[in-house]
Amino acid sequence: MSPPHKAGFVSIVGKPNVGKSTLMNKLVGENLSIITAKAQTTRHRIMGILNGEDFQIVYSDTPGILEPKYELQQAMMTYVKVSLEDADLILLVVEAGEKYDEELFARFKVLSTPILLLINKTDKARGPVVEEKVRYWKELLNPKQIIPVSALTGENVDRVLTAIKDLLPEHPGYYPKDDLTDRSERFFASEIIREKILLNYEQEIPYSVEVGIESFKDEETIIRIRAVIYVERESQKGILIGKGGGSLKKVGTEARIDLEKFFAKKIFLETRVKVSDNWRKQKQKLKQFGYLD
Repeated sequence: MSPPHKAGFVSIVGKPNVGKSTLMNKLVGENLSIITAKAQTTRHRIMGILNGEDFQIVYSDTPGILEPKYELQQAMMTYVKVSLEDADLILLVVEAGEKYDEELFARFKVLSTPILLLINKTDKARGPVVEEKVRYWKELLNPKQIIPVSALTGENVDRVLTAIKDLLPEHPGYYPKDDLTDRSERFFASEIIREKILLNYEQEIPYSVEVGIESFKDEETIIRIRAVIYVERESQKGILIGKGGGSLKKVGTEARIDLEKFFAKKIFLETRVKVSDNWRKQKQKLKQFGYLD
């Protein structure tokens, strides 16, 4: 007799920069979430689906939990809220050196959804420090299980997968078994371009940028992508383009290389920059960019 099929939604949550996206990519085995050292890299809820013969895990990588200061951050925290409401299991990710924050973590004390707490970046902390942190978080939140991990090296990620499968409910799969994500090709194209902007620019530029895909034409031997990079002010447009267009060309070249890896096909990428005044603070523009319904 074959084992019962398990399936469920697993939400990966935590503060900015604790390694949630790295963890999801490791768990799914694909680079679905962009990763940089900058906070707020993840803006959307991104689903990654892991299928096995007798299970289907639908992971949600969510924006880092913070106190919202403007409309975009408010929309990002709505993704977190919905993700927690939908979840069959919550993966709460904390860093080895992180302290409990009552304002941000109090909600997890009252949730009935089981919580698996992961102490990440243990490659930077060993032995007694990790054991002490396990005791610390057990006392504060008393989750179902605490697993020290390194999302970067993959240490203990197999233990996480085993624990998830143990805690998932018996249920048929929610998506076809060959699905990897609920997001479109256009979405991943825009995220790969945005990642290169995050990596190449400092200060406010990366946070003021949104990438829209004007056209995505998948032909027999090549994918032709036309992208618009939106900034909030005219001065940012100049910085983004750079002297003689050099900075934007560098972004385009790096993005094209990664797009070709992701889609396993030759890419023709065309980019241009437009100003969309204070788009992060305006609901109408956030709707246009897909952050609000």
